[in-house]
Amino acid sequence: PKPAYQRILLKLSGEALQGEEGFGIDPAVLDRMAQEVKELVELGVQVGVVIGGGNLFRGAGLAEAGMNRVVGDHMGMLATVMNGLAMRDALHRAYVNARVMSAIPLKGVCDDYNWADAIRELRQGRVVIFSAGTGNPFFTTDSAACLRGIEIEADVVLKATKVDGVFTADPVANPDAELYDKLSYTEILDKELKVMDLAAFTLARDHK
Repeated sequence: PKPAYQRILLKLSGEALQGEEGFGIDPAVLDRMAQEVKELVELGVQVGVVIGGGNLFRGAGLAEAGMNRVVGDHMGMLATVMNGLAMRDALHRAYVNARVMSAIPLKGVCDDYNWADAIRELRQGRVVIFSAGTGNPFFTTDSAACLRGIEIEADVVLKATKVDGVFTADPVANPDAELYDKLSYTEILDKELKVMDLAAFTLARDHK
């Protein structure tokens, strides 16, 4: 059967990579994710990936302690590059061609982000991992995922996290939280649901 989407942008949270460890990268989880991406590629789906960095660095706590937000965000961007390199390595071990592109120049480590190159790679069946967020502080990796999704003309942006969907409240903190079946952009923005940050949703809504 023909896949529902031809080109997707997959947003993975950094926390998803840490497994039960609570920090860092769990090799078993990384390999499982690579296998799942491989299955998509084998179905003929073109896959772009954005990974967060929360498993390696969380800037919020340090910002509260006085660290400059721009510095913290730069460190967070580098954490996403580390995750991207790990994912590329796992994909290569699974015999999937993948390329890491960074929004900030890191010569000798990975390629600079280039829109035309990214689309060409996707058309050739390679997985493209977009790292370093948007390249700017004050923007989350959710915003980066929506931005890259729009740029590469993805059919859909899919966010994979540690919960089963969108709830009325945080299901980890509140066991009575209810799962939504369907939501409109307006409802999400009105209720300020914390699935993705509102800047990311606004981007997605304006380019749906």
